Amino acid sequence: MVPVQPRRHARPHAALGAGLSLLALLGAPVEALAQGTGAAQGSPVPVPPLAVPVTVPPAGAALEAAKGQESRTPEAKGTAGKAGEARGADTKPAESKASAAAPEPSPGQAKSQDAKSQQAKPQEAAKKSREPAPLVYAKVSTDPNPTLTPRTFLDTLRAADRYAAFAEAGGWERLPEDLARLKPGERHPAIPALRHHLTLTGDLSADAPPSDRLDPPLVAAITAFQGRHGLPDSGILGRLTINALNVPASVRQRQLAASAARLMGSKFPFGERYVVVNIPSAAVEAVENGAVARRYVAVVGSPDKATPAVETRITDINFNPTWTVPASVVKNEIIPQMRKNLGYLAKNHIRILGPSGEVDPTRIDWAGEKAVNYTLRQDSGFDNSLGQVRIDMPNRFAVYMHDTPAKSLFAASVRFHSHGCVRVGQVKELVGWLLQGTDGPNGPGTSWGPIEIETGIADGERRDIKLTKPIPVTFVYLTGFATPDGKAHFRDDIYNLDTPAPEPAATGALPHVAPAGVDAGSAKPALASAPPATPQAGTPHDAKAAPARAASAKPAPIQPATVKSAPVKSAPARPASAP
Repeated sequence: MVPVQPRRHARPHAALGAGLSLLALLGAPVEALAQGTGAAQGSPVPVPPLAVPVTVPPAGAALEAAKGQESRTPEAKGTAGKAGEARGADTKPAESKASAAAPEPSPGQAKSQDAKSQQAKPQEAAKKSREPAPLVYAKVSTDPNPTLTPRTFLDTLRAADRYAAFAEAGGWERLPEDLARLKPGERHPAIPALRHHLTLTGDLSADAPPSDRLDPPLVAAITAFQGRHGLPDSGILGRLTINALNVPASVRQRQLAASAARLMGSKFPFGERYVVVNIPSAAVEAVENGAVARRYVAVVGSPDKATPAVETRITDINFNPTWTVPASVVKNEIIPQMRKNLGYLAKNHIRILGPSGEVDPTRIDWAGEKAVNYTLRQDSGFDNSLGQVRIDMPNRFAVYMHDTPAKSLFAASVRFHSHGCVRVGQVKELVGWLLQGTDGPNGPGTSWGPIEIETGIADGERRDIKLTKPIPVTFVYLTGFATPDGKAHFRDDIYNLDTPAPEPAATGALPHVAPAGVDAGSAKPALASAPPATPQAGTPHDAKAAPARAASAKPAPIQPATVKSAPVKSAPARPASAP
């Protein structure tokens, strides 16, 4: 969900300034696991290719993103900025010298040039008006294997056992930071340790010849490692990749065990068609017949307004929705704005509703306690916080998926900015998939194609469409999960739910936030070994759900390492306050 401010002014959460792609949702061929679903145990499910190509940034933008996130140091960025300023400062003098050196045209030539320029200007202006800046979406994985299947629970437990064995055997060596400056073909004394790590995790073949050189097989293994960890799969050994490689095996094991624990008690129905949102990945998957038909980038809740775990069904699609502002947003965001500027509500197309109808904002005492008792509703339109589409999914947290006017956030690699709801990139494509099998606007036998969806939105009127067959949807919090091929995938523990142990699973893309009263430098955790947690065997259906805990606005305090494993926190359970 989004704050009430106009979306063109939206800014990322203050604690999430740095970038890290948390998108790649990799998997492997899915096999049905009989857990009350009626599927034959061990029966393979065919994996078709993605139905719709994924929109990715242009090659230049992707290269720049990779350089910015993986290769460029802060010093390099600062140098580049200064160089850019110097070039800008040199531009005008150079132009002045050039114009001074050029001979003046004759009167006839001047008139001819003026006429040509007058004809060219309108054409250039018209051309620019027809070429709006294209929307850019962060790259997502094209792997057709879903993050969540009926057998994810057991596969993740098996992976946790394997990583526990890695930890008991000593894990892997910590790699030096200067390895991030290594280029393909170069040598480094830490390369053998890197090869050992990637061989253990299955990214590098055990048959690969030993070498202290960054050779092509090792670059391919690094690319595979990056894909499993939601990093830009560039094959470049950058800072974020080195940080991910230096997370101890015990921490990775704890991620897997904690994620499996959060799946315990789940009775999600799956079925032929379902939708999965993995919150740490900030991505949405539309799954059909055991394979990902569509995958989209998403913006999910910030750490202090966490997206809750949900299991429900998508029942309706709303075109041109209005937004009723939650009381918490009215109290914490709108009332302070109204005390400064009484025109704030009108600027954002928000009406005040009372028992007798609409209320004039100038007649309300915004400094008093009763101001929070009014209902505030934002009109439909491009500036509406829900955008043009809302995907309705009844649940006790009042969260849902929706469009947004702040589409620039979809290009970011870190997308934890909402108030708890899930904003979906290319949401109209997802709506088209959801409406398959539902009669179109022209009656029985018709369908909802892209033209019908755009036409239904274009009139600006609120329209509610009930799905003929509701589609299961789940929001899960999996920082570690495994696929049937034995590969383990990891994401940063953005909500700090896995454990309060001193070594969190993080790449360093998100700045460390120290507890209140603790110096940030002294609170930064070291990557030390810790005893792994022990996962319990069983299935989600025959296990009890872990107790729910509300998300805290602050990270859990750093605790000293202990011999006993820390309790696993469940995904946050609280009503959402805004989209």
